[in-house]
Amino acid sequence: MKKLLIVEDDIIFANTLIRRLTKHGFDCAHAETNSAALLACHRHQPNYVLLDMKLAQETTLNIITPIRQSRPNSRIILLTGFASIATAVDAIKLGADDYLTKPLDTQTLLAALNESKASEITTDTQIDGETLSAEQVQWQHIQQVLKVNDGNISATARQLSMHRRTLQRKLQKRPQC
Repeated sequence: MKKLLIVEDDIIFANTLIRRLTKHGFDCAHAETNSAALLACHRHQPNYVLLDMKLAQETTLNIITPIRQSRPNSRIILLTGFASIATAVDAIKLGADDYLTKPLDTQTLLAALNESKASEITTDTQIDGETLSAEQVQWQHIQQVLKVNDGNISATARQLSMHRRTLQRKLQKRPQC
């Protein structure tokens, strides 16, 4: 069974996610705070962790590394309504596998959950032992979001909270690997 931990302080949204994802074969657990999330990680042993970036007064960026250490094979996805490239880069460097913006549809979430681990598709912050620059991590994140959106520039720009022309300029400037 696919075990999923949802860390979300909006109870209504969390319950909606639980109902939707249960229909797709996930055994869901829910936590509302960072400390509850770390405890639930040990109790529930999730294969997938869905983190809302902002919980009341907390940020879940602080618990990505401890979750990654305790659940190294789990897929960690950060969800946010306040998307920025800087936080996407931070999340990936801390060990998140994906970074999605709210609002999102069920199919986008399922695609992110069911995708292979980020390190297997080279979105890790290291390749062949060399640390990637912020620009390289950003490029890889944009490519991953573009892939989820089937190459649709407008949908990708909306999901990344940037103007379509800005995204097109970034895509023209591939960083040196």
